Amino acid sequence: MKKLLDLMSEEFAKAFASCGYDGKYAKVSISNRPDLCEYQCNGAMAAAKEYKKAPFMIADEIVSYIKESGNTEMFSMIEMVKPGFINLVLSPAFLAGYAEQMAADAKLGYERSDATKRIVIDYGGPNVAKPLHVGHLRSAVIGESLKRIFRFAGDTVTADVHLGDWGLQMGLIIEQLRCEKPDLVYFDENYQGDYPSEAPFTISELEKIYPAASEKSKKDEAFKDQAHTATLKLQEGYPAYRALWHHILNVSVADLKKNYENLNVSFDVWKGESDADPYIPDMINGFLEKGLAHESQGALVIDVATEEDTKEIPPCIVRKSDGAALYATSDLATIIQREQDYHPDQILYVADNRQSMHFTQVFRAAKKAGLCDQTELTFQGFGTMNGKDGRPFKTREGGVMRLENLIASINDAVYAKIMDNRTLPEDEARQVASIVGLSALKYGDLSNQASKDYVFDIDRFSSFEGNTGPYILYTIVRIKSILARYAQEFGSCENCNEMNRTQSATEKQLMTELVRFNSVFESAYCELAPHKICAYIYSLSDAFNKFYHENNIMGESDAVRQSGFIALLKLTRHTLETCIDLLGFSAPERM
Repeated sequence: MKKLLDLMSEEFAKAFASCGYDGKYAKVSISNRPDLCEYQCNGAMAAAKEYKKAPFMIADEIVSYIKESGNTEMFSMIEMVKPGFINLVLSPAFLAGYAEQMAADAKLGYERSDATKRIVIDYGGPNVAKPLHVGHLRSAVIGESLKRIFRFAGDTVTADVHLGDWGLQMGLIIEQLRCEKPDLVYFDENYQGDYPSEAPFTISELEKIYPAASEKSKKDEAFKDQAHTATLKLQEGYPAYRALWHHILNVSVADLKKNYENLNVSFDVWKGESDADPYIPDMINGFLEKGLAHESQGALVIDVATEEDTKEIPPCIVRKSDGAALYATSDLATIIQREQDYHPDQILYVADNRQSMHFTQVFRAAKKAGLCDQTELTFQGFGTMNGKDGRPFKTREGGVMRLENLIASINDAVYAKIMDNRTLPEDEARQVASIVGLSALKYGDLSNQASKDYVFDIDRFSSFEGNTGPYILYTIVRIKSILARYAQEFGSCENCNEMNRTQSATEKQLMTELVRFNSVFESAYCELAPHKICAYIYSLSDAFNKFYHENNIMGESDAVRQSGFIALLKLTRHTLETCIDLLGFSAPERM
């Protein structure tokens, strides 16, 4: 389906052309004066200069043409207002017909205007052996929503968690294990048998091992050197350390998957830095052979600055002076791996704004080296999640909060609000609280523009009033309840598909909000902006609730009009549920 504004603009383009004016002036937009009209065309104002004619004269010609020869069924009012504006009110019948077409389509009338793409989206980025904390929230939530938006648009998407599973941290863990459990067979150089299939540690133990090792390495040079040696042996393929590494991965990934599942976040592939490592030697040799890389203070670097830069862009370091690879090295090698495996049109990285320079360097180095000539490399940075003090969110004790604890705290807040109303039994209230709590968490994040910092406020996010996830879900549950009552009293809602051709002000406003879906979705897709979907469903929920309070849906005596109400409710529910699915959460059956 064409977007409603496009249909109106096309109608005006015909009128402008027929009256001898360029169709580029025919754009119709939503009115900035809703007290006067719903839509407006201001093209006559711009055309006046080119055609050396008063704008009201041009506007008057256009209005006269449409009234006499155009599609008058589209508008219930079309008038010229000096000095040359054209004010429009959409016909209720035309609006209802458009809404019906939208309701009959699984994608609510969304129609792709360009070719679909193959996209790899890199988000998550957790380190193994470490628990997820609040710092991982935004990447997971934003990345998951963008993945869903891309797929709804028809793109082929590969979501990669991209684990931090290589490098010195692995050596540190191995050496700390040697200190704590020296009798393990992995540290017996004479051991000849198969290594155990079960890990010699739990996730709880593992999460204590790395911090202990990291702290020890800062004070104990000998320990740090041993960790470097262990890292080297691991990367060279030493069987005992490879077996330990697989245990670390398996235990960590199982825990990560559990926590991501609690966020309703999923990935297609669980690759990491280790998967890129085999590509690094040939890649580095290629840089040297092409003369792209040179030594600087003992390190190997690629110059990526250009004359157009307004600020300093340091060289991209691809090998340290001690021969070690860096994050940039791994990211460049990962681009090679993704090009071979997925042949993407675009690789999108969702990461903290503070990594902007890193990705600028990596992208420029990749293009300079010809690693991905046809692939678009995109960075979507996000701001910081802060506490009420304006600083990065912490626990009350000042530490970094684990993600599972954050989820539990917001679920508890929602549960307390549900129990205050005592509308549900306690066990059901817990289940509902986890669904509503997730909406509070995700909507609280996604309703903010990704690149901006925001304040995490549990009390506000868990409220059932205002611009919150629970408010959106409460609206959906209210609609579900009405539809269920109608089905119970009249047998089914299936045959209620025709919208009312005459509407009250709130009924028409609800319809008008509904038919904006295409435009809103396209904008969210093109601009990587889930917050636009949030703003839309808040406006849509407000419009529904105003309609609900003005109209006695179940008490309506006119069966045909009541059926039109039900058709409108079905479309509202479908639209809201589609949107919250794009944001990565769902609605319960009741609250």
